[in-house]
Order: sequence, then C-alpha cells, then structure tokens
Amino acid sequence: MQVTMTVNGTEVTRDVEPRILLVHYLRESLGLTGTHWGCDTSNCGTCVVLVDGEPVKSCTQLAAMTAGHEVTTVEGMADGATLDPVQQGFMEEHGLQCGFCTPGMMLTARALLDRNPDPAEDEIREAISGQICRCTGYATIVRSVQWAAAHPAAEGTTASEVPA
Repeated sequence: MQVTMTVNGTEVTRDVEPRILLVHYLRESLGLTGTHWGCDTSNCGTCVVLVDGEPVKSCTQLAAMTAGHEVTTVEGMADGATLDPVQQGFMEEHGLQCGFCTPGMMLTARALLDRNPDPAEDEIREAISGQICRCTGYATIVRSVQWAAAHPAAEGTTASEVPA
C-alpha cells in the first residue's frame, strides 16, 4: 500500500507492506536510524518519536496508521545546524552515557516542554517514566531537561561544534 506522511517537515510517500511498524519504516525505508529499536515489547521507549507533537512508541504503531500525520524524529529536532535546546541540554548536562535511549528521551522531553515550558522535577520524571535508561540513573537526564527549560531560546550549538 502507498503511505504518505510528513517526516521532519518533508512529505514522503512510499509503498509499504501494511504490517510494517513505524520504527522499521523510519529506519529501513527512510534511513532515519536515530530512532532506535530496543525491546520488541514497547517497554523500553527507545523507539519514541513524535506524531503530531505527541510521544509515540514507534514499535507499536503501524506506518499505515501514521498516514497523513506529522512525524518528528531526533534527526528533525535541530533547526538546520543549530541544536534544539533539549539536544544542547543533553550535551551541557551530560544526559547520556551509551546514548541508546537518548533519542526517545529527547523527543519526550521536547513534547513535555512544548506543553509545559517550566516543568517541576517530578513532572519531568513522570514524562520520561515510560522509557528505560540502563546507564544514567536519570539524574543527568532530568538536569538536561531542566537546562533546556531554563534556556528555551538558547543560542544553540551548531551541529558542527558538537564534540565527536
């Protein structure tokens, strides 16, 4: 079947099998490998993307169900070469270790900050509670989101300035 959706601001149309999951569509059909695929059970949250601005576990949604909707992946967070404040916050506050959960955490944080630009720590923890980080203990992730909330229009670091 043919599916058309907007991904990171660009309308895309592809022929897909009706049973293909959104995570596989993004990774395999569109080459957007920032969306990670972790547990196969929707428990880990590494596959979170935004669909119409809301966090969705892309391993539980068919690509066909997303037809006509707006999808944002971690690749679409930056504004050109300027990082989103959430991405910058993760860099400033060391919000990642292995990085596997990071794209889903950042997108969930972006959705939270879009709804509530000044969340309390417990609100941040609740927002990310559907995602598992096996490395950080969440403290640095929470600080990263707090940094982004405090710097909503931060002079972002350009992607070329990010340390490798």
